[in-house]
Amino acid sequence: IEGLTQAGRQALGLRDTQGALVCFRKAFLLSLGTASPWLRRACAFNLGAAYVEAGKPRKGLKFLLESQPSEGEAGEPLGGLCFNIRAAHEGLRDFPEALEYFGKAAGLCRTSSWAGTCVEMGCCYLGMREPARAARCFLDAARSYAEAESPEAAAVALSRASGSMLQSRRFGAAEIAGILTWCRSLCESIPNPALQGKLYNDIGLGYSQLHIFSLASESFERALVLCQGTLGRRGEAALLQNLGAARNALRSFGTALGLHRRAAALHGAVGNRRAQGQCFGNLAYAFSQLGNHEAAAENYLHALQAFRDSGDVQGQWQACEGLGAACFHLGYPQKAVGHYQEAL
Repeated sequence: IEGLTQAGRQALGLRDTQGALVCFRKAFLLSLGTASPWLRRACAFNLGAAYVEAGKPRKGLKFLLESQPSEGEAGEPLGGLCFNIRAAHEGLRDFPEALEYFGKAAGLCRTSSWAGTCVEMGCCYLGMREPARAARCFLDAARSYAEAESPEAAAVALSRASGSMLQSRRFGAAEIAGILTWCRSLCESIPNPALQGKLYNDIGLGYSQLHIFSLASESFERALVLCQGTLGRRGEAALLQNLGAARNALRSFGTALGLHRRAAALHGAVGNRRAQGQCFGNLAYAFSQLGNHEAAAENYLHALQAFRDSGDVQGQWQACEGLGAACFHLGYPQKAVGHYQEAL
């Protein structure tokens, strides 16, 4: 049993979960023939934890529950057991049970990993569709990481907190903006440019939802610089689309044109017709605000076709409305009426 247990732990260290399962299963079967209840529980724990690690939480939970000591028994290392039972419940998407074991594990282990526990609790609350509670967990994690002088982890937790706060609609705009500002301040000290860029993009999305477009545009610009060459065409297209939309909202239409064109081309290259239609629509709107109604009409036509290709009905009627307005400004009232009727 001792040899099989050691071999199983070595296999787990090498990420060989199947090899670990073979060893721990043999050890557990051997333990059933012994007179030691402690040994049987230890082997059941190892096998259950390995099943959870292998992505089989239901089987894992069965053995983990068998490894629990009887009432009144002491001296057992229960912290690891609680953490693994929690992981099994989380894998089964049984989030209330998982949350119960979070508290037990944290109280028994008394480790410095409380911030990580808060993050995982926040993920559970998101799974339960309770973003307000999730936000508070992420905020607790951010404070703990900040106290431990871990700015990267604190910034990530703040980013998740702001997203959950926006999702819950139970927090005021000023409170959410304060969290985004805190997150921005931490980004300055993060040495990893890829992580910095991702966080600035998330911050920009948060400011956009709050309609603080000046800070959104600034954040997207920084993300674009930091993520050059690391995003891939799909990621770069999304970031350019976000920045272009923020420029439209700031009425900086001239500087937005190039962003919309680049985003549309990249979305087209990866086959994302719906997003490409959105970029054509943004480009058309910018042209219309600059008084170039002919270019606006052309791009509204491109948007309409892209939305038809992707089955986006709402996008189609928006493109028809824009096309009608462009035709009216170009002196084609009958065409304008036709497009407005199509929108209806």
